[in-house]
Amino acid sequence: LGFCRGRVVRVPKGPLIRVVGTEVVIPCSVSDYDGPSEQNFDWEFSRETDFLRIVSTWDSTFTSEEYQKRVGHGDIKLRRSSNDAVELVIRNIQPTDQGRYKCSTPSTDATVQGNYDAEVQVKVISDGLSVSGSKARSSMSPRLSEGDSFKLRCSAITTSPEHTHLHVTWQIKSGSTWRDILSLTHEGKFQPGPGYEERYRNGDIRLDTGANDTYRLSVSQASSVDGGAYRCLVSEWVRGADSSWQKIQEKSVEIASVAIQRTDVVISTSNVSVTERDSLDLTCNITTDRSGIFQAEVIWYFSASPDDTLSDAQVLLSMDHDSVVSDSTLISLSHVDRNSYRLLVRDVDIEDSGYYFCQAAVWVPLHNGSWHKVVERTSAPVSVMVTALEPDYEVFLNASKTPKFSDDPTELNCRIINSQDTEANIRFTVSWYYRQRLHSDGVVTEELLATMDADWTLLPGDRSRERTQNGEIIFFKKAVDTFSLRIQWTSESDRGDYFCVISAWSRHRNNTWVKSKDVTSASVGISWATQDYTLTVEAVKLKPFFVAGHTFEMTCKVSSKNIKTPRYSVLITAEKPLTDQSNPNGTTRIISLNQDSVVRLEDWTDQTRVDGVVLEKVQENEFRYRMYQTQISDAGLYRCVVTAWSPGGGGMWREAVNGLSNPIQIDFQTSGPVFNVSVHSDNPTIYQGELADLLCIVTTEGMALEPDDMSFDVSWFAVRSFALDREPVLLASLDRKGIVTQSRRNGSSDLSLERISPLEFRLRVHGCEDHDFGNHYCVVTPWVRSATGVWQREPDIKAKPIFLSVKMDVLNAFKYPLLIGIGLATVIGLLSCLIGYCTSRWCCKKEVQETRRERRRLMSMEMD
Repeated sequence: LGFCRGRVVRVPKGPLIRVVGTEVVIPCSVSDYDGPSEQNFDWEFSRETDFLRIVSTWDSTFTSEEYQKRVGHGDIKLRRSSNDAVELVIRNIQPTDQGRYKCSTPSTDATVQGNYDAEVQVKVISDGLSVSGSKARSSMSPRLSEGDSFKLRCSAITTSPEHTHLHVTWQIKSGSTWRDILSLTHEGKFQPGPGYEERYRNGDIRLDTGANDTYRLSVSQASSVDGGAYRCLVSEWVRGADSSWQKIQEKSVEIASVAIQRTDVVISTSNVSVTERDSLDLTCNITTDRSGIFQAEVIWYFSASPDDTLSDAQVLLSMDHDSVVSDSTLISLSHVDRNSYRLLVRDVDIEDSGYYFCQAAVWVPLHNGSWHKVVERTSAPVSVMVTALEPDYEVFLNASKTPKFSDDPTELNCRIINSQDTEANIRFTVSWYYRQRLHSDGVVTEELLATMDADWTLLPGDRSRERTQNGEIIFFKKAVDTFSLRIQWTSESDRGDYFCVISAWSRHRNNTWVKSKDVTSASVGISWATQDYTLTVEAVKLKPFFVAGHTFEMTCKVSSKNIKTPRYSVLITAEKPLTDQSNPNGTTRIISLNQDSVVRLEDWTDQTRVDGVVLEKVQENEFRYRMYQTQISDAGLYRCVVTAWSPGGGGMWREAVNGLSNPIQIDFQTSGPVFNVSVHSDNPTIYQGELADLLCIVTTEGMALEPDDMSFDVSWFAVRSFALDREPVLLASLDRKGIVTQSRRNGSSDLSLERISPLEFRLRVHGCEDHDFGNHYCVVTPWVRSATGVWQREPDIKAKPIFLSVKMDVLNAFKYPLLIGIGLATVIGLLSCLIGYCTSRWCCKKEVQETRRERRRLMSMEMD
């Protein structure tokens, strides 16, 4: 293939048949060439033998004298379509242009390979195509109504000496452009234009052929879009040498200008406003110029929105083309005249407000006596507003009971006065609102307390729902024209302004109630004179001096003002030093006693001294706190947090004010030893399966102690990461009584924790696995026995972590798999040899019978 590659020049396969007077375009292209991407072309022409130079892309002097005039006027020119292709364009081709055309390309290749020119035969035939339309004046500009049918004819014939086919297309002028309606192609196929496919399938648009080479366009159910100028476009096609169809010429003729009279449907009245209980009168007019027999079908629709479709709208009434009206009680439809239909709605109400429109269809009789729908239109919607008959009344709000103190009852009455035009079809409901008073210029928001619907069902608001369910707020109807609100126990949060809204509801024809009017009352303020609550708390330490192990005791005395029959709840808190790791926030809630004298331990976590703290009520306003066997870790500031409660409604207690006492300090002056903790390991890097030893070593400074006078709680933790960025995991712990506690483990490794000396504790990890790596450290809690024999707990001490690394023993990991693999391979090899030997020995044995030969010696010639 590489040796066969070379330049290729291509022109269409001839002969090319063209009609005299038309434009001829002959393309020429070159491929598989070397040199620059843009190639040059030369065109030559020959009638018999000699070639005449026509035009060139690179040489302006290439043209022969015979063609210089036509090339100069642009009748013959070259049009470049790409770097490797051009087109020879000949306008108004004549019979003298019939002959051979040669396209050649100058060589830009390193070696001469391929072809450098190509020829095509052009045949010029006479123009034998004629197209004509109807000569009658009535057919040139028909005037039709929507739904009518019309037919247009054109004649097309060709006398071409070649075997040509005609392509006929009917077109309509839309603005300044022509659109295809229906075509009969040169291959004998019908092809509808864009937008006419559905009408062609329904048979509303047809193209028929008749005698004398006529082509008839039939249009049924004409609409307004069918109005305009029509023309018949005919093109002549011939099959080329490559079996493809080529269009050789095209002619057209305008046939007619069709005018379509539109049928409109309008409602004679524009926007309408009627009063409730009156009648609504609307007329639907059909505008058409039809003079023959026709009947109209009318349907009236109603919708709440002007944008609703027919499927969303409600059908009010309809009349078919036989003048049969659908049944309705309050709505009637009558035929006023030939083109007008009247809709009458009696006794309208608010629900009749909306948009009304009518749909009309025109039916015409056919020859067989049946009726045919020719057009259908829908009017624009008309807005109808029904004005309600509002009752006339006023609303008055007053307070029959006002609170003098907190928790007193409050009662408000909302009355309807000066009511007029309140017939039996009117019903009243009430809505209660609360508005908080603001001392600044802030925005005042209204909160709904409760409302009633048309069925007098009470719907509480978010502010009053819970109190209404508990019976603290009551809504009731005291009289026919009076609605009442009662607050059983008025609180501070109830201060503010109250107002009511009386709503009037009207009953409609379908027995539904619709709100017609709202009247708002003036607001009524609820408030009372009060004084601020005051609460004073004093803490007193009963023993001015004590040492560790003794009992700490303090009292809290409470005094209050402007609180009616108060009760107190007490909470004891302790502010520990920031060095205490058990509570980094600094404040601990120890024990509390509520207003009902129920004691509760809050954050007291020392399980060995569960009964070591006591809080009791000495008098109505005095409370005593005791802490037995105090430890050094109990040092800090102790306070009493007191809350005063006053009795609320329904036997409930309401928080009045809070108070905080002065601090009482517990401080132990000791000169005991100082403890330090460190972690050590002889081999922090181990292999899987080995034993890891970690030592927690405690050292003392200062005063020396006997081993029996000190004890330790030791806990081991691990952080499973290189950096200390994860939560520590408890591994095991050893308390001062020698009891070991281990956490649950998921792996196969095991732990052991033991005390190997009074100040050394060893943690062992047996059979280490890869998940046992990480930072390990111990936390030690020292216990020291005082001179009185009481054990005192010292602050926790945390050692600096040590990183334990677990590696994998590659040799031991692969030893057993390699031995097992070699053994299995040996067994399988021996088994294969045994099977092969047995198969060849007994199963595949073949006996070969040899031909028996006699063993005779040759005799010598003398003995013969």
